Formats: sequence, C-alpha cells, structure tokens
Amino acid sequence: MEKETLENFRKQLIQKREEIINEAGRTLSDMTDQNENVPDPNDRATIESGRSFELRIRDRERKLLSKIEAALQRVEDGEYGICDECGEEIGLKRLEARPVTTLCIDCKTLQETKERSQGK
Repeated sequence: MEKETLENFRKQLIQKREEIINEAGRTLSDMTDQNENVPDPNDRATIESGRSFELRIRDRERKLLSKIEAALQRVEDGEYGICDECGEEIGLKRLEARPVTTLCIDCKTLQETKERSQGK
C-alpha cells in the first residue's frame, strides 16, 4: 500500500477514535447532570429507555474503539491492509468501507458461510 494511502487511513482511524471518545465524554456528562426527579412513571420510563439506548450505542462504540486501536497498531507494525487469514492485501474498497477490517472479502465471505452452516 502506498504511504499516502496508508497515512489517509491512519488519519481516518484517529479521527474516528477522537469522535468516539468525545461522544462518550458527552454521554457521561449528560447522564451525571440529569438529577431530575420525574414523578410521572411514563416520563421516567421514557427517560430510562433513552438512557438504555444511549448506553447500548456507547457499548458498540467501545468495541469499535478497541478495533480502531488494533488497526492503528497494525499501521505502526506495517501490517495494515493485510488479511489475517490468507496474507493477501485487503482491497482498498473494503478498507474504505470498513477501515478496521482484518479479513479480505474472500476470507470474510468464507467465515460468514461457515458461521451460517454451523448455526443451522
């Protein structure tokens, strides 16, 4: 992979990492600032449902954050864009769609096919 392309992916990963960290901070701040005593049970349920949804989103982002960190480490190690299974280069279109991926499209398709066949 060309150095310029690799640098673009590195910047994209860093930017996404910063966005996730900032959003997590905002969520924490919002949740700790909410000291509302809402007497109506329906209003409380709505607020709790919103909080639960927000926490699920943050949990997904936490998992994505660890994948971003791993991808940045692969950039540093010179292994970014190389499939973990077959050792071939991962296509640029796949990396653009999912910069944290560790599998080329062929290996990912094979993995999903195996998972589906084992799940039945």
